[in-house]
Amino acid sequence: MNKRRWLRVFFYLNVIIVVAMIAYKLYLNISTPEFSALHSQQVADISEKIEGSDGYSFAVVGNIENSVGIFEQRIIPQLNQSNIDFVVSAGNAVAGGGEDKYRAINGTLANLEKPYLLTFGENEYSEFGSFRFYDHYGPHFFSFQAAESRFIFLDATEKTPWQWQLRWLKDLLSRDSSANRFLFVGKPVIEPKKDFIFSDREDYVQPQEFRQGLMKVLQRHRIDRVFSANVAIYSEQQRNDTTFITTGGAGGFVLNQDNSFYHYVKVNVSKEQGVEHQVVNMPVGQHPVLKQLESFWFFIYSLFYVGYVNFLLLLCLLLAVSIKLYNLVFVGKSYYPNYDIDATPWQNRKLKVAMFTNNYLPFIGGVPISIERLRYGLSQLKDSVLVVAPRYRKKTKQENQVIRMPSLFSFGEKSEFRFANIFSGFVRKKVKQFKPDIIHSHHPFWIGSLGVYMARRLKIPVVYTYHTRLEHYAHFVFLPGSLFRNIIAHFLVRRFANKCDSVVVPTQATEEYLRMIGVTSSIYIQPTGIEFERFKQIDEAAVVRLKKQQNIVEETVFVSVARLSNEKNIDFMIEALAQLKRQTAKPFRFLMIGDGHQRQRLQQKVDQLGLSDQITLVGSVPPEEMADWYQLGDVFLFASQSETQGMVILEAMAAGLPVVAVRSSGIDDVVKDGINGYKTPADQRLWLKKVALLLSDSEHRGQLGKQAVECAKSHSVESFSLAIRSVYAETLARYHQKGEVKDPAAEMKQ
Repeated sequence: MNKRRWLRVFFYLNVIIVVAMIAYKLYLNISTPEFSALHSQQVADISEKIEGSDGYSFAVVGNIENSVGIFEQRIIPQLNQSNIDFVVSAGNAVAGGGEDKYRAINGTLANLEKPYLLTFGENEYSEFGSFRFYDHYGPHFFSFQAAESRFIFLDATEKTPWQWQLRWLKDLLSRDSSANRFLFVGKPVIEPKKDFIFSDREDYVQPQEFRQGLMKVLQRHRIDRVFSANVAIYSEQQRNDTTFITTGGAGGFVLNQDNSFYHYVKVNVSKEQGVEHQVVNMPVGQHPVLKQLESFWFFIYSLFYVGYVNFLLLLCLLLAVSIKLYNLVFVGKSYYPNYDIDATPWQNRKLKVAMFTNNYLPFIGGVPISIERLRYGLSQLKDSVLVVAPRYRKKTKQENQVIRMPSLFSFGEKSEFRFANIFSGFVRKKVKQFKPDIIHSHHPFWIGSLGVYMARRLKIPVVYTYHTRLEHYAHFVFLPGSLFRNIIAHFLVRRFANKCDSVVVPTQATEEYLRMIGVTSSIYIQPTGIEFERFKQIDEAAVVRLKKQQNIVEETVFVSVARLSNEKNIDFMIEALAQLKRQTAKPFRFLMIGDGHQRQRLQQKVDQLGLSDQITLVGSVPPEEMADWYQLGDVFLFASQSETQGMVILEAMAAGLPVVAVRSSGIDDVVKDGINGYKTPADQRLWLKKVALLLSDSEHRGQLGKQAVECAKSHSVESFSLAIRSVYAETLARYHQKGEVKDPAAEMKQ
């Protein structure tokens, strides 16, 4: 266990380092001073330095590729100490054309105490880097004269049309009278005599017409030296009076062989000696015994040539992947339940259960009612239950075992959702005094998260009931809806569920969803219980009074119960019933019970569709009166797809109402087609067809209603509470088996 814990710590430490490195790179991009048109100042500095002198010298480097270990730490110090006047990159000064690479080379070249110029090469062009080069340094091809010498820079990336460059070069050389001429082009004009295994024809000047045209110009007009890079070698060849030099050893990848090694070229120019050059070798790792190993090391190092920051970044990524792979491959996992658990000691003991919920009575909703029924059922079994919930404006009766938390803020027209002060020390003190055996969390965030925190502090297990499909509540979140629906909601549920020791779900479809998103905790399928007998009881006087109040006469009554909110899909039912009114002469009424922030908009829609006589938005009804309201109905309608169970459907069935619902994860296991009602896809035409069937066929409606009662009978509060108590017992037994809590049997012996 300790080994896995340390591996987990090491894994997350690596993740933190990776995130920190990424943040650091972003910081560098933001904090680095802007720079533009640097070549203009560099040319001015070079001209000022060498103009009027009898001789001068400069260094040519190729394929720097943002190298820190070679170029910045080895070559630059030597260049600063030498007697050269300026430095020219023959191409590929950067590893790629990204903004971070340009900023990195600017930082590296800031260590150079000499003026410098960059040739526009293949790497400068890559990753849409051409506009960055133009912005930061200057044109892709250009020329200037200094100290009776002509310096010419060409673009071999095909960004600039080669025909235009050749015409420009011919005109330039035909008028030029410089004593010495130097040409810099990112790709070699001629291929080396000895093949280099890592190069191909695309590494040299293309197309062929450009290369041939350039050679003709060089034959007609004298050029002393042509410098190129792009290939990681040193190559020197003579054509007529021109020396072609390929220098690709200022950083990046080399083979440490005769023609592939770290180096730069020093060029001396004087009136007496003319132009001379020499290769300055940078001996790296030439010990005979370690030569091959060091060659391999520098190959590996070239993968991280951007610098130590990127080296550390990639190293941490590799370590994190390695640790993850180790856990996947070498750490044994069992995907089967542990059948050796003996939960009997916990089942025989009176338990103390602390429940944490983001909403509770007097707020009316499926989750608060489910919690209240479970609390009641457990108290009937002589267990002690403490509920931690928000405080509401509406006064509640005296509550002995409820901790009310003051709200920080709320949202929703009716203040449906309250964010309580979970940082209150008073709440934690009360929970500790209660000394719970287990914590039951009913939401995957806020007060639910406080429950997990308290469980860890008290070293007791935690059970989570998955009540709500969060992805259907994207309209309440101040984030892009698709981002919340597709990523954040599933991430929140998975992360929270995996922190818990057990998860309770109401249907098999819900269990499949949790497994699909990656929940690995133990999952128990247990539908929420209903007060079955209460919904079968009929208060004739109350029903007559409600019929008179709602002006119900000889007509079929449809009933639905839901919060008036987007995720409940109320519009779907209203629009469908508008079509039903046009299709049939049979009278009907629709009582929509519930309140919410969409009530005003929905009422306007009812009025606009001319359904005021058919549809009534009843508003909120106290839970104790719901049994009477169900008795007004003949059919229960439901269209929400955000339910994990749809407890109101079971209540309606207990009252003898057949159901027509839209299929969803919370409906499939409850509604049986042709037995207790119908379920359809979210298609108004198909849904309305079933509604019309039950409207027209009272005999069929009555038969389905009788069968609905039988289906609801198995979901009593008593059965539900006993089942959840078994979940608690098994969870405590598993937790005890890990040695994290005391054995209740041993406690009783003491």
